[in-house]
Amino acid sequence: MLLLLRRHVPVPSASSEPEPAAPGAPRSVLGSRMLGGDAVAVWEVALSDGVYTVEFAHGTTTGKRVVCVNGTEVLRKDWMFKLVGKETFAVGGAGTKATISIEAVGGFAYEYSLSVDGKSLQSFTDNRARTTKTWTVQVDGTDYRIVLEKDTMDVWCNGQRMDTRGEFVDDGTETHFPVGGHSCCIKATGGGRKKAIVHCLLLDGEKLPGTAQ
Repeated sequence: MLLLLRRHVPVPSASSEPEPAAPGAPRSVLGSRMLGGDAVAVWEVALSDGVYTVEFAHGTTTGKRVVCVNGTEVLRKDWMFKLVGKETFAVGGAGTKATISIEAVGGFAYEYSLSVDGKSLQSFTDNRARTTKTWTVQVDGTDYRIVLEKDTMDVWCNGQRMDTRGEFVDDGTETHFPVGGHSCCIKATGGGRKKAIVHCLLLDGEKLPGTAQ
């Protein structure tokens, strides 16, 4: 996950070719193919319905700005007189607002940062770590990403919101739903005074470890 990126751009000449991305600048295979030599930044944004790759191209001679999300172009401006500024677009099925900021840092150097839902990417990720719980499991050879939204108790599996059944048990609550033909359950225990609620995932009654965002 990248939060702040810097690119140094030499003074262009009239006959200069489009400048490639700076050595070491983050670039995915997809980005280098779709965005060309102006690709300058790649971020990953984890949402309940999936992990999204945001790729950005910035033409520092033309002002071109291109944004791709998971390989799909969502924004393109081929010519802009102003080389700095902000570009806003949507990420994910819920249309989460994301903004790329372009700032000059002296000379011909630029910094690129991404904010999501009005927060820096780091703050957004930290907040999700507090309000969601994620598991990645393999069931019968198929990978599943299961996300619990703690505030609403909504459950997502591979980008789909699941129909769930909740019930109270002696030591907490259980939220039941099917995964790949198997019985799945998120159990919440604890709570009360100064005691945090603990969520665990059970697949066919077997506890599975959580996964960091």
